Amino acid sequence: MLSITQLAKRFGQRDVLRGVSLSLAAGRVGTLIGSSGSGKSTLLRCINGLEVFDAGEIAVAGGRLTGAANDQQRPQQLALIRRRVGMVFQQFNLFPHQTVLGNVIEAPVHVLGIPVEVARTEARQFLDKVGLGDRCESYPAQLSGGQQQRVAIARALAMKPQLILFDEPTSALDPKMTAEVLAVMAQLATQGQTMLVVTHDMDFARRVSHDVHVMAAGQIVESGPPDQIFGSPARPETRELLNANAPSA
Repeated sequence: MLSITQLAKRFGQRDVLRGVSLSLAAGRVGTLIGSSGSGKSTLLRCINGLEVFDAGEIAVAGGRLTGAANDQQRPQQLALIRRRVGMVFQQFNLFPHQTVLGNVIEAPVHVLGIPVEVARTEARQFLDKVGLGDRCESYPAQLSGGQQQRVAIARALAMKPQLILFDEPTSALDPKMTAEVLAVMAQLATQGQTMLVVTHDMDFARRVSHDVHVMAAGQIVESGPPDQIFGSPARPETRELLNANAPSA
């Protein structure tokens, strides 16, 4: 489903991603963990074409994005990738002047060309899936942060992506709202949705992931199943990260 090969990204003279490679099979959940500034969010933004990377290649379900693409090639590559990839950000980014239903149907109607009534029917199904089927006519300001993030998830699902990227989707939420959003994500995982998640929630990474990737200084220093990463980490960077995130006594 997803293959990243030797991805490199620089901001000025600073190397933010240094030869990152990873793969994610269809129906699996991968998590990216690491300290702040390790390159996790930048990696997601490169996958979705929000950042231009300097070298390497990204392939998603047959679509390819290359660091060597010229200005004429890139728009065509991006169009293919963005039809296959959805993204849920730290901030909800909902349109405040539109209802919940309006937010969810916006992209299917105007990007995919789905008829409005078909989009409305499908949007209600996705809102039911995230537990908000009764809030279709509400506006974002009438919802809690956790509810707004669940609308953002429904909005991503409405594009029927083959891969969904989550960039620390609970970082702006309190513990109760965090639990609501993580429960929806865990449910999507059981339904076979392919996901790559940047998270600081080690419990979620341990419970829901199939593959955990540890990032440090712009590189993936260790990858493996949760039992291996959390039970017997091989790299000192991983041990340091886990110790820093261990619950206090």
